[in-house]
Amino acid sequence: QVQLVESGGGLVQAGGSLRLSCAASGGTFSRTAAAWFRQAPGKERDFVAGISASGSKTLYADSVKGRFTISRDNAQNTVSLLMNSLKPEDTAVYYCAGHITVYWYNIYSRQEQYDYWGQGTQVTVSS
Repeated sequence: QVQLVESGGGLVQAGGSLRLSCAASGGTFSRTAAAWFRQAPGKERDFVAGISASGSKTLYADSVKGRFTISRDNAQNTVSLLMNSLKPEDTAVYYCAGHITVYWYNIYSRQEQYDYWGQGTQVTVSS
């Protein structure tokens, strides 16, 4: 059983940066593909960025491409999301998700593909 705990959310002005972290415990993290999703008030939860278990493959939603960077440290059991040039429309609760896989280089972008979720961390971008 993998447990995920996010941290790093907060309030930031438009154009600013935040770094979210997701700490994993209780499982073999190196065999876990990971992703960040977000849910704004009144909207569905959407894919933001994903990373393969190997860490060598990444995928981004068009809305964040070029501004966000996902990374992982399998030795530390962490996944991070560096968010630059933040916009008010990035305001949402951000969730870390994990999918145990035997496919070292696969990325998964649908939330139903993920087995484990964190509790979420609020990101608010003021204009």
